[in-house]
Parts: sequence; C-alpha cells; structure tokens
Amino acid sequence: MKIKALNLYIRLLFPLLFAVLPALEACAASPLPDPAKLHYPPLQFNLTAAERIVLKNGIVLYFLEDRELPLIAVNALIKTGSMYDPAGKAGVAELTAYVLRTGGTQRLASSEIDDQFDLLAASPSITAAPDSVQVDFSFLNKDVDQALDLFAQILRIPAFEEAKVNLAKGLKSEELRRLKDDPQGLAFREFNRLIYRDNPRGRFISSKSLKNIERSDLVIFHQKYFQPQNIMFAVTGDISREEAIDKLQKYFGDWPSAGKPVMPPEPPRSSPGGLFYINKDIPQSTIISGQFAPAKIDPDYHAFAVLDFIIGSGGFTSRIFSAVRSSEGLAYSAGSFYRARPDHGVFAAYAFTKTESTFQTLSLINAAINNVCDKTITAGEIQWAKNSINNGFIFSFTSPQQIAWQQMKLEYDGLPADFLSSYRDKINNVKIEDLNAIAVKYLKKNNNTLILGNTGKFGELSAGAGRPVLITPEE
Repeated sequence: MKIKALNLYIRLLFPLLFAVLPALEACAASPLPDPAKLHYPPLQFNLTAAERIVLKNGIVLYFLEDRELPLIAVNALIKTGSMYDPAGKAGVAELTAYVLRTGGTQRLASSEIDDQFDLLAASPSITAAPDSVQVDFSFLNKDVDQALDLFAQILRIPAFEEAKVNLAKGLKSEELRRLKDDPQGLAFREFNRLIYRDNPRGRFISSKSLKNIERSDLVIFHQKYFQPQNIMFAVTGDISREEAIDKLQKYFGDWPSAGKPVMPPEPPRSSPGGLFYINKDIPQSTIISGQFAPAKIDPDYHAFAVLDFIIGSGGFTSRIFSAVRSSEGLAYSAGSFYRARPDHGVFAAYAFTKTESTFQTLSLINAAINNVCDKTITAGEIQWAKNSINNGFIFSFTSPQQIAWQQMKLEYDGLPADFLSSYRDKINNVKIEDLNAIAVKYLKKNNNTLILGNTGKFGELSAGAGRPVLITPEE
C-alpha cells in the first residue's frame, strides 16, 4: 500500500513541476527590482488625541478609551524624584517609591495588601527617576473598584512600616555593594555625578547617605510631594469617559490640594570639564566622554538628535561604531547617547575596550567627533538618520496606553502642545548646514572624560589631553 501511495504522489508531482519550471526560469531571467527604487505612497501618521480632564482638586487626567481587551491601565506621574532628595540623604525618593508599594497603608497591613493584589493578579510598579516618580498599574475592568481603592490607599495614606523600610534599606545596601562588580554601571553613575556636580541632579545614593535615612524622612517626603497639584493620571482601556471620571473622583477627589505645584531645581548651565580616572584592576576599560547639549525646548534640539544619530546612536553605520569597532575591532560596544530633558541635555560618547587599547580608542572617538565638526556629514547620512529617527518615533504610539502617556508626559515636561505632532516635520527639515553649525557650537566644549580601568596599564597619554584626576567613587 505504501508503494502504491508513493507512485501516486510521484505521478501527481511531476506534472506540477513541469508546469512551474517555465515560471521559475522566467523569474531567474529577470532580476528582482532594487528595493531602494520602489515607489509607494507616503505613510500617513495621525496622532490620536487623548482627552484632557481636570478633577475638582486639580489632578490632571488624560483619558483614551480602548475596548479591545477587558483591561484598564492607570499610569501616573508625580512631580518629584531623586533630584528633590534632601542634602546628605540621597535615596529618599527611591526608598519612598519602593516602600509605598511594600510598606502597607493606614488601613491595611503590608501582608494584607499583598494578598489582595495577589487575588487581583495585578500590582502597581512605582519607581523614582531624577525628575519624577512613575506609577504603572493595569488590572481587569471587573476589578476596577477594588484595584483603585488599594491604589488610592498606597498613594494617599501609606504606613511606611518600619520593618519594610529597614528591608528596603538592606536591599539597597546590597545593590550598592554589588555595583563595585559592575564596571559599566559604576562608570556611568560616576560620569553623571561629574557632569552634574554642584547640582541636585548629581546626587546619587551611597552607603553613607543610606545610613542617614530614617522612616520619618520618607513620611516627610511623601507629605511634601505626593499632593494632588503634583499628580497627573493617564487612564486607558475598557472603561468609558464617564466611569473613569467617576471612579477617580470617588477615590481621589476628596484628597485636598495642599499648595502650589513643585518647581524643579535650576538646571545645570555649564561644567568645568576635565579628564578623570577610576582605578580598577580589570582587563577592560570603560570610556565615557561628553558635555551638556540642547534641551528639548531649545531650537537646536531636533538637529542635535540627528547629529547624535550620525555620530554614535545610530548603530552599526554610525561614525563612532564604524571607527572603533568595524574598522579597528577595538571594542565590543561603542557609540553615543543624547539625553534631552525639558530644560537641558547631555551628550556623551562611550566605548568598552581592552585596557591596552584605552587611549587608542579614546583617540578614535575624539577623531570621529572632530571629523564631524569639520563639515564632513554627507547627504546620505542625514537622510538615513532622518528616516531612522522618524520611523522609530512612530513606534512610541502603538497602543492607547502609550498615546495617553506621551501626551501626559508632554504637559508634565512643560513642552509646547504641538511638540509631538510637529516632531517628524522638524526632523525632516534639518539641513546639513544646521548640523555643521551645531557640531561646532556644542561638541568638545568643557568636555568631561571618565575612564574606569587599570590606570597603570593605560600607557602614555597623548599630548594636550590634560592632566588626569584620580577619583574614588562613593560606596
């Protein structure tokens, strides 16, 4: 039976092969068109608007309905963060955010809170950044009242149980201890400390500051910053506008406003620059070199984003990656980053290389940046950067949750209302002469260079590099 079936398959297959062969030969004779020469209508990107609503006590709500799944997402931004830490007590914001979730409330012990969240199969994530505390929380729409009740208790009436505060401090102490074994993490933290010196944004938690923090510091911090005038919500998902307002009003509407919104500390204006070493007996070096750059509100912002992409954040074909890794094979990772804040920005180049090639790698980074300053950017590079940036930008709005979040963040940062809708056009309008001008204006000005590695094996420093300063990281 098997032989008969096989013969049947062969008899059916051969006619098909003879019918398909001419078509295959025709395809081989005519090569496929070049993808770069294909023409198609331009993609249209229209940003959906979330609705902005203000509750009676001043809490701002961004709402966008989405009935695809029976889920509700609540995201929050609180105007505080690590740059608001009290002097000598760096880490208060981070611990406050952590223990808000773990430390119980004035109505429920921490174990009861945990049990209820387990029953909901949901739990809010609360994290502190330098300029905000962010909350992310999603749950089934059938659990909206129980979830928002727990959420409101955590934000409004946390207990900060002493045992949970001590546990959080112990976990953070262990994390700081392990940072010594993370050369790259340590180097980037110390680079931030250098560039933000004498500014609250340069405060980073240490073992010393951790010992200064008591439970009362978390209570005071919460009372000062966790107030309606400092809070914004984005609510998306399977809930109507009316129900979203009703539920937030129910659980947060009677929270009294206690004053004016928090004003952030003054941004850094300049940095003295310099060359700094951190000695660590390891076979590789971490190099970070950078300076202040345009803020998001600066007219140079969009052009600098394109410039950074060409210099190093664009991946394999960017200038630094090509010079350091592709051409010389001196690093397994090299590039640049541009962190643009509403009121200032930071640009830096980096590379991770073996100790013996430390100065050669730094020289290649500097040469790549200097070469950009010499007006060598090509039309092909700028078009590649624009296309890549704009294509990536669209993926910031793939869900209603992202859309509402981005628009809430826009207001939180105090940026113009058309910042998002005009972003792609402003990127497209960047010209080569704009890049040439801002490269000279910003790059290599009061540059801070930090190298972490075995300083005894770096070799001879090139002339004119400046005298290095050996620094010891705070533990």
